[in-house]
Amino acid sequence: MPTDIIPFAVEHTEIEGLMVLQMKQITDERGTVREFYRESSFLEAGLPSLGPWVQVNITETRQGALRGLHGEDMFKLVAVVEGEAFGAYLDARPDSPSRGKVVTLRLTKGTQVLVPKGVCNGFQAVSPGVSQYLYCFDQEWRPGMAGVAVNPLDPNLAIAWPLPIDPADPAQISTKDAAAPAF
Repeated sequence: MPTDIIPFAVEHTEIEGLMVLQMKQITDERGTVREFYRESSFLEAGLPSLGPWVQVNITETRQGALRGLHGEDMFKLVAVVEGEAFGAYLDARPDSPSRGKVVTLRLTKGTQVLVPKGVCNGFQAVSPGVSQYLYCFDQEWRPGMAGVAVNPLDPNLAIAWPLPIDPADPAQISTKDAAAPAF
């Protein structure tokens, strides 16, 4: 099997500063190596320096469960490292020209999303079993930090979550997220 290389690539979205990234991937007989973060590649692509990371989280989320929409005052670099998810992003920044825009996409291995400060991040695990979702933050999360939470089931957002969600089932959505205000 010859070595297969997929280069790092950046795609702009309708939300100012929200970028969909294709990780550089090198695949050979042994498997695949993905560059999750390379400072020089980010800077060459005109992206902000995100290092050093000060908090990294991995969630394990069961199929159909939903997390978000949360827009804290921090940059996030997110990706699925196992399984698949449906990502949803809402620009909740008060002075943004793209305020109120929603971007959704299927998240698979090798795809990342750079989420700017104040843009809400949410996802639903869609693959059978458990999906692992990796978050890297440029600040530590703390209770009461600046930001916003928005109800991911707000009908005005018209997010077409791929799997049905019962807002009364805490195995599908947290009580906190289901009770978050509409946008």
